[in-house]
Amino acid sequence: MRRMTLAEKIGQMTQIERTVATPDAMKNYFIGSVLSGGGSVPAQKATPETWIEMVNTMQKASLSTRLGIPMIYGIDAVHGHNNVYKATIFPHNIVDEMLSNGDFFPCRDPNLVKRIGEATALEVRATGIPYVFAPCIAVCRDPRWGRCYESYSEDHKIVQMMTEIITGLQGGLPVHSKKGVPFVAGKNKVAACAKHYVGDGGTTKGINENNTVISWNGLFSIHMPAYFNSIAKGVATIMTSYSSWNGKKMHANHDLVTDFLKNKLKFRGFVISDWQGLDRITSPPHANYSYSVEAGVGAGIDMVMVPYNFTEFIDDLTYQVKNNIIPMSRIDDAVKRILRVKFVMGLFENPMADNSLVNQLGSQEHRELAREAVRKSLVLLKNGESADKPLLPLPKKATKILVAGTHADNLGYQCGGWTITWQGLGGNDLTTGTTILQAVKNTVDSSTQVVYSENPDAGFVKSGEFSYAIVVVGEPPYAETYGDSLNLTISEPGPMTIYNVCGSVKCVVVVISGRPVVVQPFVSSVDALVAAWLPGTEGQGVADVLFGDYGFTGKLARTWFKTVDQLPMNVGDPHYNPLFPFGFGLTTKPTHQN
Repeated sequence: MRRMTLAEKIGQMTQIERTVATPDAMKNYFIGSVLSGGGSVPAQKATPETWIEMVNTMQKASLSTRLGIPMIYGIDAVHGHNNVYKATIFPHNIVDEMLSNGDFFPCRDPNLVKRIGEATALEVRATGIPYVFAPCIAVCRDPRWGRCYESYSEDHKIVQMMTEIITGLQGGLPVHSKKGVPFVAGKNKVAACAKHYVGDGGTTKGINENNTVISWNGLFSIHMPAYFNSIAKGVATIMTSYSSWNGKKMHANHDLVTDFLKNKLKFRGFVISDWQGLDRITSPPHANYSYSVEAGVGAGIDMVMVPYNFTEFIDDLTYQVKNNIIPMSRIDDAVKRILRVKFVMGLFENPMADNSLVNQLGSQEHRELAREAVRKSLVLLKNGESADKPLLPLPKKATKILVAGTHADNLGYQCGGWTITWQGLGGNDLTTGTTILQAVKNTVDSSTQVVYSENPDAGFVKSGEFSYAIVVVGEPPYAETYGDSLNLTISEPGPMTIYNVCGSVKCVVVVISGRPVVVQPFVSSVDALVAAWLPGTEGQGVADVLFGDYGFTGKLARTWFKTVDQLPMNVGDPHYNPLFPFGFGLTTKPTHQN
């Protein structure tokens, strides 16, 4: 650091989007980091080799600078390597942990998320990338929030257990490691990022990026605990939240970022802003950028995800340091932390990516792991009118069965937001995987006729002489603010499909959603009800359990409300009167069918 100029230091603090990261920009501004925004790819359906070539081109430019400090490339890998074509798409966080040890209270399987972290690290490294903006350790207290599926649970204890994914992503901390020091175990692992610090899941009415109104004790006991675990596991970076705490923007909160996170908790990695996080300190965003730079960097943010107009950031920060508005000690703290992470993870020794891991992307082993995660995450909410007359597991051998619903043959809907693009896509052309319809066809007896109709009318169902029906409906894909919802309904024509089908034939309804949705009006008219969440590319895991190759074991890690006017309603609340309580989930035994 003694050898670095101010320009070189401020360059390290600057993270820019891949589309503006030309070799000249990297060299002339000493850029410390590059990212892919959601869905930002070098080419449509790009191969791992194309990704590697892009990252290495940028890295060569960084290495050609006076000091040759490597840049660090970051990407959102929030349920597998989700921007990349043919990657394994794991279930979203809302489900990765809903497992049971056979008793009523949910018992979580941190080992499963650790294995998902390990697989994700390999797939990200397969494309030459060493840093992921994951995990999200939000505690979603209101399902109206559009990011609720990025949260493991409304219960902080479950979220704390799920920080074990950090160990999978980064590697296990060596014994006698110093508290708070970042750790990444070499070339098959990635630097992780715990986000969004802090209180992102507690905003009023679940409005994204809004205000979390809660006492210090509430913030400390609900939203903060998973950060203690993350830091203890050596998490390399922490991302600040767009949201505010009691009216104070987290990106400008010196008390929580510097005094508490860095000084009290002894976090020694670097703090990164969210996308245009400094701009959003003011309302409207970017209204007074020089103030935002002063407030954000002054609060303790080390690396700024600019992401496009980086010369403005660099010019403003340079001016403020030269005029003693921001002290040099603050810049040195930021750069020291950024370099520490780069050194710890071996980026100086191994700055260039190679093709040695390309076969890890979407590997069969990882797809089997995702399929296991799907099986274990499904929650059976209803099974027959009474316990002695269950509908599930379904017989594989039947004359004719009906599969219906908007989500039955739609890989994009199954994966949800943050898949290939930021908001997610509909249809089956986005990447490779197995839809639930295909999974059903793969599983039933060869003599069973499978009829698929997306939205059949009641007459068609009545006259069809079906042995039973599987109806798959739910929410469309969404991410962040676009997913904020005050009504939480299943998208049309889903409810109509349920009534048309289930009024005429025995049916199981499978709900594909990022959160609990309104199902109370039709619970009584369906024979069985399954919460499948956002299962990802491996839809075969759904059929594995529907047809009894495996039993249902999942438990709700989130309260399922009756009506939205009950919200927010979380386990332990005095007015707790859910449709299905936290920890609920019926079980079935595997059957041995041919």
